[in-house]
Amino acid sequence: MSESARTLRIGLAAARNAPTVEERLRTVDRFLAEAAAQSVAIVCFPEAYLPGLRGEDFPVPPPDQRRQQAALDAVRAAARTHGVAVVMGMEWETAAGLHNVAFVVSREGEVQGHQAKNQLAPQEEPFYVPEGQRHMFEIDGVPFGIAICHEGWRYPESVRWAAVRGAKVVFHPHFTGSDRAGVTLMRWGDPDAPYYEKAMIARAVENEVYFASVNNALRFQESATSLIDPDGACLAHVPYGEERLLVHDLDLSRATGLYARRFDSALYSPG
Repeated sequence: MSESARTLRIGLAAARNAPTVEERLRTVDRFLAEAAAQSVAIVCFPEAYLPGLRGEDFPVPPPDQRRQQAALDAVRAAARTHGVAVVMGMEWETAAGLHNVAFVVSREGEVQGHQAKNQLAPQEEPFYVPEGQRHMFEIDGVPFGIAICHEGWRYPESVRWAAVRGAKVVFHPHFTGSDRAGVTLMRWGDPDAPYYEKAMIARAVENEVYFASVNNALRFQESATSLIDPDGACLAHVPYGEERLLVHDLDLSRATGLYARRFDSALYSPG
């Protein structure tokens, strides 16, 4: 990262849980056009947004790698057209099985790599397999990491791995909630609400990095699409259930990663 790079403008796409891949791709193009108009560098979409997360209470089309390749090609074309980089939640099939991944696509529409969800939730194990690798990425010289849903909620190591390697922000595409039944939340961080928003605070403050958590816009949403600063404050969030692009500038000087780097494994030797 150059010394002159002091801020990074990011977008978090709280997108509705549309029933078809075609509708979801139209939403991608619309959000990227909106992001380009606001000079956003990179937009993150929710977990497995294409075609939708399996194991929840809504239908998802059967796995189809040809469809997924076509969808990724469409995302690449949209990124290139609008000049905005993308973190896109998808599923992707390899010889090992079906992975829940987030692809990183550059402004030029080139695939920079992907991060697979490795710590799978128990209910997801019938559908997905881990890949077993973690990766770092860059946008405009700014390093960032990705932790997908469950692994960011319950496995702090997934975020610290990126923070100790210089990440200024960790993107956290996730899916929590339902369009069918559940509790309507009214206040961000409510002590009586599910633990998710408290975990966002922890992931940011325990590493001193930004934590950018992106959920679908759901009728019964258990956590908001939110940006948490390195001191654990919620800088901005999308109101529950609203489809909206959250745009915010990150002050990169604040994301020092100090507490991530101070972790000393020697202090935790077996008893």
